[in-house]
Amino acid sequence: MHLYIHIPFCRQACHYCDFHFSTNLANKKAIVNAIAAEIGLRKSYLPEGNIETIYFGGGTPSMLDKEEFNQLIGTIYQHFNVAENAEITLEANPDDLNREKLQQLFDAGINRLSIGIQSFNNQHLQFLNRIHSADEAGNCVRIAQEIGIDNISIDLIYAIPADNHDVLKSDLEKAFELNVSHISAYCLTIEPQTAFGSWLKKKKIKPIDEEFAAQQFEILVKALAENGYEQYEISNFARDQHYSRHNSSYWKQKPYLGIGPSAHSYNGVSREYNISNNAKYLEAILKNEIPATFETLSPADQTNEYLLTGLRTKWGVNKQKLETLSQGTFYRTHQNDLEKMSGLNWIWEDSDSLFLTSAGKLFADRIASDLFID
Repeated sequence: MHLYIHIPFCRQACHYCDFHFSTNLANKKAIVNAIAAEIGLRKSYLPEGNIETIYFGGGTPSMLDKEEFNQLIGTIYQHFNVAENAEITLEANPDDLNREKLQQLFDAGINRLSIGIQSFNNQHLQFLNRIHSADEAGNCVRIAQEIGIDNISIDLIYAIPADNHDVLKSDLEKAFELNVSHISAYCLTIEPQTAFGSWLKKKKIKPIDEEFAAQQFEILVKALAENGYEQYEISNFARDQHYSRHNSSYWKQKPYLGIGPSAHSYNGVSREYNISNNAKYLEAILKNEIPATFETLSPADQTNEYLLTGLRTKWGVNKQKLETLSQGTFYRTHQNDLEKMSGLNWIWEDSDSLFLTSAGKLFADRIASDLFID
């Protein structure tokens, strides 16, 4: 089983981010108390067994102070059996990670960091409205390694508007110099409810150039492979099988519990969505109520979600599971589509599973949606 904790606070809003967060920290302590209370209220959601991964996401979980973080960790261990070798990840921004903070996190049990670097280019960082500098990004990784946190993932963003690919290539070179075990590389997208979305509507910026983005994706995939990183999911690359065990659980349809404002939970047949409003979340928890929307997943929902997530991974989607989830309709509906996609060299299959080819990874969402069932 897997546990996700959403910390809904950031120091400032990145221009591209549409995750749930607030820059108003006035009720941070109250929200942390509410998250701790929800952990107790939700402890029976998951089946009996050990928690294999814990993931602090956000928002910016590295904004938690020592007392707040220890409170949440202590509450988790109070209500759940946590596996001895559990992967415990914390998302963090470089500007939060000085030596004292990193030592505190290490001592509290964090054994994996996911650091939102995004770029090592200061102009690109300013464009994205990131707080940290390129120097801070590299320094925090090196300090974490010195302290003993050797399972480190860094986030990079590609397709940031530029005249050429030089910044991306430089970003990758600097990432390789840091010798981290995991790199997540995400294409810049412009979401409507963001600063970039507003600017696009006002024509202050141009849409993302899809051809430029595809070129950048091909450059980074090639460079990462040449430097020993396996692409185990379209946006995720690991050395020596340092896969994100937590995120892999999502892609493999494992049960997980999400705690905090906007967090999602999944138990195989249903999904729950916590409200994306800090004040309303706090109000409900104070009444011992779970502020969540419940959704029962139909066979089509389960099949389509499995396609959307599973096809993105090195493990692909199991053909028998597709037939089981779809109640025997998947191949009857899509045999011709599969033959066409195979002819385009977008998918390949063995006796058990379907996979995307390297070419198919450029069209992953389109392929999955074309294979959806009603």
